[in-house]
Amino acid sequence: MTDFREMTYERPDIEAFTACYRNAAAQLRSASAYPEARKAFFDLQDAMIRVETMFSLAYVRNTIDTNDAYYEAEVLWLQEQEASLIPLKKEYLQAFAASPFRKDFEAEFGPQLLRKADAELKTSDEKLIPDKIREGELRMAYSKSSAAAMTEFRGEQVNFYGLLKHMQSTDRAERKEAFEAWAALYEKISPELDSQYDELVHLRNGMAKKLDFGNYTGLAYLERGRFDYTDKDVACFRKQIREVITPAVAEIRERQRRRLGVDKLRYYDESLIFPDGNACPIGSMEELVKKAQTMYREMSPETGEFFDFMAQYHLFDLETRPGKRMGGYMTAFPEYKAPFIFSNFNGTSADVDVLTHEAGHAFQGYLAMRSIPVADLCGSTSEINEIHSMSMEHFAYPWMESFFGEKWEQYITAHLIDALAVIPYMAVVDEYQHRVYEAPDMTAMECRAVWREIEKAYMPWRDYDGNAFLEGGGFWMQKQHIFLYPFYYIDYALAQLCAFQFYDRMKEDRPQAWQDYLRLCRAGGTKGYFELLEEGSLLNPFKEGTVEKSTGHIIEELLKRYQ
Repeated sequence: MTDFREMTYERPDIEAFTACYRNAAAQLRSASAYPEARKAFFDLQDAMIRVETMFSLAYVRNTIDTNDAYYEAEVLWLQEQEASLIPLKKEYLQAFAASPFRKDFEAEFGPQLLRKADAELKTSDEKLIPDKIREGELRMAYSKSSAAAMTEFRGEQVNFYGLLKHMQSTDRAERKEAFEAWAALYEKISPELDSQYDELVHLRNGMAKKLDFGNYTGLAYLERGRFDYTDKDVACFRKQIREVITPAVAEIRERQRRRLGVDKLRYYDESLIFPDGNACPIGSMEELVKKAQTMYREMSPETGEFFDFMAQYHLFDLETRPGKRMGGYMTAFPEYKAPFIFSNFNGTSADVDVLTHEAGHAFQGYLAMRSIPVADLCGSTSEINEIHSMSMEHFAYPWMESFFGEKWEQYITAHLIDALAVIPYMAVVDEYQHRVYEAPDMTAMECRAVWREIEKAYMPWRDYDGNAFLEGGGFWMQKQHIFLYPFYYIDYALAQLCAFQFYDRMKEDRPQAWQDYLRLCRAGGTKGYFELLEEGSLLNPFKEGTVEKSTGHIIEELLKRYQ
């Protein structure tokens, strides 16, 4: 195994990789027995693992420093090559899906592998090559625009993340000042973001029409592997959120208003849960990682082995720096069977959340890459993958005293409030995207008006204290998923319900809850969505009443904790 800092990036040999695709398709078509077809499949997988590792390495280094011209160029080049391979990939998938040994593949690896191949055939076409290349360029342009946004705040040059800590200050004037600076940063770059998003929406809808989809929504669902439910099911799920969770959060926000002693709860008050200040982690970035290592060693043999591996090979980049892309993510270098965690520490409790949430993703990837032979089945769809991460946040509760000292219970209360209160926002993001792709010709200002309309329905407590940009609907711009990963956000809400179910169970029988969680992690993406829920003994979130069953104990606990 190679330390991340010493991993060597080499531009993939696309000609050789092209030959691998052609050979695999030909061998699948000519195979006279299953072992021959199986060998063709795995020979191509070996080549793909090498290319994907290089792609991940270039991507990580580009996001670590968006000003690095070399890796920016490499990522753009790789995206172009990926798009140009669409015809060859389709030829291979056609041979794979039509193989006389299809049933043998399904018998050994399960039907999900072929379901994915069938779906990809419906979403791939050489007509999309220039569009895919342009989409990659626009994604990178958005990342650069947001990463470059800086302002001076109280004598310090800060980006969006630098302002977030000030927005949790116990001094309301400081919170408001930071909020105004934060909003002003987005307003300043809003013309760029409006333009980028408008082009992305039309580009994506255009791709959908080329493939005979009514609009981009249907294409996106298929691309995201949503084989088991439709946008109508998601609309019903959002309705449950509005009816069950929105009133509960409204009550919590009213209690928060009283606790803070303010006449009206403004947006810049929402992140301050306790008047004497939110719990902040104790220690430097290096010390927090050490504490996480101790926690995972004590949690289970599996998590201990995993986190020791991450620490030994420096598979993190956590420090906020100028030019670094916003947000956090987990990715992997499959050639090394190594997960990687990217984040922007800012001195708030969110830093600890990274060491549980992203580590939950990484833990699942670590397990799956060592037990599932088909690389494409190591991970599942995002609404399953987010269960791994969100549940780990709750499993980590017993160790929070080491991170927060005497304020550890305040952290847990705040964490539960945030976990519940963000669900209506997730529904807003999802409904907004459905509305936008249904009416792609809306102007930027019409899009903002739609956002504010939806926001008021799910989050009636939201008050921007007269800030014209945000009152006019500009808040949507701060959600990078809308730009980079369309329709990937309701997945968090679906997953959080399941994480709440694990939390309820772990209070009663932690060992059994942990075994259910491990079983789900080890299953990766080998099965469909509903089957994987069964693996974890989890309820179907779309079923009427599941939202209430999953959140009832959380609401009850919070009403006791947060008087």
